[in-house]
Amino acid sequence: MTSIQGIAASSGIAIAKAYQLVTPDLSFEKAKIENPDEEIKKLEQALEISKSELEKIKAHTKDTLGDEHAEIFSAHLLILNDPELINPMKDKISSDNAMAETALEEVSNMFVEMFQNMDNEYMRERAADIKDVTKRVMAHLLGVTFPDPALINEEVIVIANDLTPSDTAQLNKQYVKGFATDIGGRTSHSAIMARSLEIPAIVGTKEVTGTIKQNDMVIVDGMDGVVIVNPTDDELRSYRDKQESFAKQKEQWAKLKDEPTFSKDGEQVELVANIGTPDDVEGVLNNGGEGVGLYRTEFLYMGKSELPSEEEQFEAYKTVLERMEGKPVVVRTLDVGGDKELSYLDLPKELNPFLGFRAIRFCLENEHVFRPQLRALLRASAYGNLKIMFPMIATLDEYRQAKAILLDEKESLLADGVKVSDNIEVGIMVEIPSTAVIAKQFAKEVDFFSIGTNDLIQYTMAADRMNEQVSYLYQPYHPAILNLVNNVIEAAHKEGKWAGMCGEMAGDSIAIPILLGLGLDEFSMSATSILPARTQIRELSKETLASYKDKLLSMDTAEEVEEFIKEKTKQ
Repeated sequence: MTSIQGIAASSGIAIAKAYQLVTPDLSFEKAKIENPDEEIKKLEQALEISKSELEKIKAHTKDTLGDEHAEIFSAHLLILNDPELINPMKDKISSDNAMAETALEEVSNMFVEMFQNMDNEYMRERAADIKDVTKRVMAHLLGVTFPDPALINEEVIVIANDLTPSDTAQLNKQYVKGFATDIGGRTSHSAIMARSLEIPAIVGTKEVTGTIKQNDMVIVDGMDGVVIVNPTDDELRSYRDKQESFAKQKEQWAKLKDEPTFSKDGEQVELVANIGTPDDVEGVLNNGGEGVGLYRTEFLYMGKSELPSEEEQFEAYKTVLERMEGKPVVVRTLDVGGDKELSYLDLPKELNPFLGFRAIRFCLENEHVFRPQLRALLRASAYGNLKIMFPMIATLDEYRQAKAILLDEKESLLADGVKVSDNIEVGIMVEIPSTAVIAKQFAKEVDFFSIGTNDLIQYTMAADRMNEQVSYLYQPYHPAILNLVNNVIEAAHKEGKWAGMCGEMAGDSIAIPILLGLGLDEFSMSATSILPARTQIRELSKETLASYKDKLLSMDTAEEVEEFIKEKTKQ
């Protein structure tokens, strides 16, 4: 028996034989070619076959996982249609008499290296996408079979160095019971898709491919982040019991699907979900979501060659509002720029995009993009319970400008006889420390706060959460973070407003008791986290947790906070 520790990316227990998903040997001998035209034709054929495959994978992904995940393959198709990538390959074939394989390898490596060296998450992800796409093209050039997880037809646990988006999208949960990878984190494509598929997954183990052989018996413990290789009979029995207990626990959670969320002492909070597309609403409803706490509208803009029209946006927002049947839907206005590029917009290249021209900063400077979104939202408001939230607000003036544009568009629509709701709450994401510090000033003007902890933590701690060397500083329970969160909640309540949270912290089992005690009103999380969170909250006394507040806020370290909460809540 061997035990390997990794990062728990998706909950559950999986027990099955190992299936090594290995990229084929794509090496080749370089040589000069005689006929550049024939070689270019060969490259074009490999590109066309790859595009055809990606179209099929995209359609399959849309059917099984929804539009948001399918958009990954729109991005891959854009890469294969990008003349800035393809033309240099053809030029190399023509000018250097290079093989198509050589041209593909050298040009793609140049782009991958360039993106990998950029200091932001989005561009590093683009490097991974180029690798994924060009491996597929290379396999077709060499005439070798590219791995096709869709062909798996027996129960297995997939073992890989990493799972590309196209790999993960093809996983059939009927047969693929879980997976484990050498690299990756909780926010990687594969981890997000695993949670959508609801299959156990562990990433970032660093050693599964070197340790686990084909057909080894493997246990993936997605709760504790452990992979057990060739377990003993006793271990198998123990994990089968744990697997059965988890299944029963899910059945118990399901009984709470239509129940409101009350603490043990009768205090009510709201558990809502983060979504990216209208397709995600089904998951919210199936998991007992009491609303949508964060609708990330940027997915309407990504993977396209032009801006979505006002009508296209209106239909998407209207669909979500109607399907939620009067439950609150908080829509975040466009959050792109800097680290989230749109190929059809002339966005500046920045050395530090997380601190750059993005979100509300971009929208206020580009009203031709901002106003159609606001009009679409206002028109859709007649079909449900809409709340509008502006991201990345750093100053009161930014909020006032954004709200003035919103009210201007509302007045224009009403003048044209278009029906608009009279009850639209307008709030902000609190993700910049300065905003959290002067929350009492903001609270006089906004209708609500939603705390975006993913960015708030990295800005407060001055630590890029995607940088492994400083990842130890990404500390949700750090007293500095808790004091900022508390400041926001107290400021909201003093003005009779509500405060929510839409970062990863809202669904964290250690953070939930802390946030309940601080008085958070709304917890927004991935849909699959809602029922476990509801179950947990029903066992917690808000009054008791509130009595710990001063002690928690005055502690010195995140470790002290975590140990204290674990002890008090018996975790």
